[in-house]
Amino acid sequence: MPRSLLLILALLMAACSPDEATESGRHEAKENATRQQPAPTPDQHRIILAADPWCPHNCRAGAPQEGYMVDIAREIFAESGFELEYRNYGWARSLSLARENRIDGVIGALKGDAPDFVFPERPMGTARIGLYTHPESQWQYKGLGSLNGKTLLVINGYSYSPELDRYIADYADDPERVWVISGAAPLGRALRLLAQERTDTFAEDQAVMSWFLQEQAGYTTPRLAGVAHQAPVYIAFAAENPRAEELARLLDMGLARLTETGRLNAIKAFYGLSTSD
Repeated sequence: MPRSLLLILALLMAACSPDEATESGRHEAKENATRQQPAPTPDQHRIILAADPWCPHNCRAGAPQEGYMVDIAREIFAESGFELEYRNYGWARSLSLARENRIDGVIGALKGDAPDFVFPERPMGTARIGLYTHPESQWQYKGLGSLNGKTLLVINGYSYSPELDRYIADYADDPERVWVISGAAPLGRALRLLAQERTDTFAEDQAVMSWFLQEQAGYTTPRLAGVAHQAPVYIAFAAENPRAEELARLLDMGLARLTETGRLNAIKAFYGLSTSD
């Protein structure tokens, strides 16, 4: 959902102790089939979009609810004769596949995620980035200065806010301050690390956190320690894609139609959201 900063693999390895690396392998083994499947190639009548699940913005591919952004895009592109194929990969890999022209674009992007991509003028939704802690923590987020002495857990490739993105880049080589995790579905792992007090705070979109906790049992509900940023969310296309401008234009025109007819509100209501979300 929020996302930027393709941080180097060495940082991730340096941030994990041996037992953490083992935990990562166990956790991500279930996701290997999804993450490692070969990327398809777009064709004239098919549009391929990808992202890691970031529900309710975009959810698990093939699920009864694939996410309001997927539903909106599928409806808009169908009106122009395109079939939408939605895939799940890790966020960093999704961005890479788009840049390599192996997929058309990514779902759930903030502009900071991929400033080199082509974005529609109209966003599909809004991300509100919160800082979460262990439920018994009393710490409050009051700007970057309040992160002193804390380990911030983030997801590889995500953009959070202009100031948090700069902070993450500044301390990319200091795992005591910034810990980066990755994979096709990293939120569950982040919540476990937070519950085990192996990190101090984790940044995530509030709607995504709420949805995950409603849908998934067995996770400790974290405490919201402050809001870092609010930003529009888009479907975006790599500039290398020869039809990027066309697809962005189709989304803008389609969103205008769906807004006028009330269909946009109906799709979002299916996910418990309003048009302002």
